[in-house]
Amino acid sequence: MVRLKDIAQLTGVSVMTVSKALRDAPDVSAATKAKIKALAANMGYVPDSSAQGLRTKTTKLLGLLIPTTTNPIYARIVFAIEERAHELGYDLLIAHTYNKPEREEACLRRMLSRRVDGLFITPVYRFEAESRIFQEILNRKTPTVLLGAPAPFCKNFPAIEIEELVASYHATKHLIGLGHKKIAYLTGPPAAPWAHERFEGYRRALREAGLELDDKLVFQAGSTIEDGTKAALQMLNEGCQPTAIQAVSDLVAMGCAETLLSQGIKIPEDISIVGFGNILAAEYYRVPLTTVRQPKFRLGIAAVETMMNLIRNEPFQLKRLAAELEVRKSSAAPKH
Repeated sequence: MVRLKDIAQLTGVSVMTVSKALRDAPDVSAATKAKIKALAANMGYVPDSSAQGLRTKTTKLLGLLIPTTTNPIYARIVFAIEERAHELGYDLLIAHTYNKPEREEACLRRMLSRRVDGLFITPVYRFEAESRIFQEILNRKTPTVLLGAPAPFCKNFPAIEIEELVASYHATKHLIGLGHKKIAYLTGPPAAPWAHERFEGYRRALREAGLELDDKLVFQAGSTIEDGTKAALQMLNEGCQPTAIQAVSDLVAMGCAETLLSQGIKIPEDISIVGFGNILAAEYYRVPLTTVRQPKFRLGIAAVETMMNLIRNEPFQLKRLAAELEVRKSSAAPKH
């Protein structure tokens, strides 16, 4: 391993001068810096980040905790955070919770043991009002940004959110505008605030249009393709026969659509379907999916900007990002 001492011996300067030159200190001439940097590069010198961290009391590491990368919603968010963090000189430690509170706590403890400078967290939503690990993070004063809506157990942390309610409201209004009056809704995880907001948007649009909320048209789903499949089967078994379906997410919508298509039900001729999220597969699904386009990349960038404000002890504003409806072929006027 190449040391600063080795570079100093070859250049005929002190170890301190070598250290300053590699850090671009102003009291070292440009010529000396260029000579030392060129030699260091040729020798394959790699700075000791641990030693630098002890000196600056920073690690240039940020922790990122998400449910799973198999959910395509997170792909663009992770990409945006990693890209912006890289530009700012930070590396990411990425871990997955698989929506398990005990794994969430274990991952966060490992990240804290690595002395990360900040944490990005998509919480594992549950009904408890308190969480030991989130309280510890708060007590440590570790800069933390939530990716999504806060819940009671993590309400004290800044969050970057999507206008879930408004976006869902416009999705329902789209179906009502096409002439649908019997619209089924496939709900999300019961403990997730974002799922409640999306359902509330649906409910408000119905109420505004003078349509009653029919509990027989509301089905508990979740967040996966399998959840959408199960909800669709339940809907078919109960024979409620809606003319349109609004799903809490694109994955749920596509699971539902696959079930309907396998039963010979045509989309959108027999029934319309609207999702939420605008994952890449939504546009290229065999019936391109009408959905809500979440600003996933902008959410990631906004999260990093907020993190930098926290690290620098600068003021910041909480952000709720607008989402837009993307109309495709899965929605149309009902048959009369």
